[in-house]
Amino acid sequence: MHKIKLIYILILAMLFESCHNKPGAPAKIHQEEQTLPDSVISLTEKQIKNAGIETGLPEQKHINTTVKVSGTIDVPPEAMVSVSMPMPGYIKKTTLLPGQQVKKGEVLAVLEDMQYIQLQEDYLTAKSRLAILKEEYERQQKLNATKATSEKIYRQAQGDYERQRIQLKSLSEKLLLININPDRLTENNLSRTVNLLAPITGYVTKVNVNMGKYVNPTDVLYELANNSELHLSLTVFENDAPYIKEGQKVVCYTNNGKKHEAEVHFINLGLDKDRSTEVHCHFKGDTRDLLPGMYMKAEIAVNDAQSNCLPEGAIVRWNNQTYVFTAEADNKFIMHKIEPGVTKDGIVSLLGEIPKGKLVTKNAYAILMKMKNNGEGE
Repeated sequence: MHKIKLIYILILAMLFESCHNKPGAPAKIHQEEQTLPDSVISLTEKQIKNAGIETGLPEQKHINTTVKVSGTIDVPPEAMVSVSMPMPGYIKKTTLLPGQQVKKGEVLAVLEDMQYIQLQEDYLTAKSRLAILKEEYERQQKLNATKATSEKIYRQAQGDYERQRIQLKSLSEKLLLININPDRLTENNLSRTVNLLAPITGYVTKVNVNMGKYVNPTDVLYELANNSELHLSLTVFENDAPYIKEGQKVVCYTNNGKKHEAEVHFINLGLDKDRSTEVHCHFKGDTRDLLPGMYMKAEIAVNDAQSNCLPEGAIVRWNNQTYVFTAEADNKFIMHKIEPGVTKDGIVSLLGEIPKGKLVTKNAYAILMKMKNNGEGE
């Protein structure tokens, strides 16, 4: 008898449990999950005024973000020159200091050596001998034409003349290397000194000589740079590199805060060991106060394009999604999902299609809160 009662109680308990777990009766814990509120809501004039809600249309604006980087001022290889003397000699005169401006053709230093005198002597001697050999060659040429001399003698005179022409040309080129004009050289203006001339217009970056120093052709005496060819070499890390494009505007600053403008000229497509790449920029405007090696901070403007923009107060976020509201007739507001772009100075650019008509431009969150409250009340 007791067993029958126990079975009866168990059956009743099971029936009671099944009644409380019918389909469509969710457990209480699921009622606490947040769900997206209804996308349409109506407000009264008073509610709109109290919430400070304003409406308007998107505006077309140029909005961009900046990549902040740093780098140094550099010059291209053709604008940086190492100056040497092709022939050895002693420094007789030099007055240059680093930072001094020079013009192309200006005398950088005066050198002297016995070799300079010997080279000039060799040239004048070769020139005089060439005149004699030329006369002999022309004489033998006439004799050979009348068969009055042998072919062998004529060819010998011709060879001597050609060899002397070559030697004179060689000596002429050597004189030009040390800045002596062979066409103006005579026995009356032989000189033991020669001038070292500036090959470019620019300024002196290094001076490696002093009075009386003996220098060889392999010695770099001066280094010159043409500051009109300065460019800015910026270091951009891997994460920012995809956003950098040729032609983008760059604003850069020296350590004293002076502002300069530049433009991205080209980008090194390879990455260094530190996962960075070089971006070369050309300056705009006056660069006379800039020097190679100077450190600069810079901001590269990226995504600089005209797009539809709204104030940040028009944008709401809910469950990791972004929305705006359109203002319809009878104080009705409709929620629309949008894709935001760049945010800068309180302005948000909009990507893709945007809702037509007037949009809420201020205090859109007040509408979202009202929607949430309505949903909870239900």
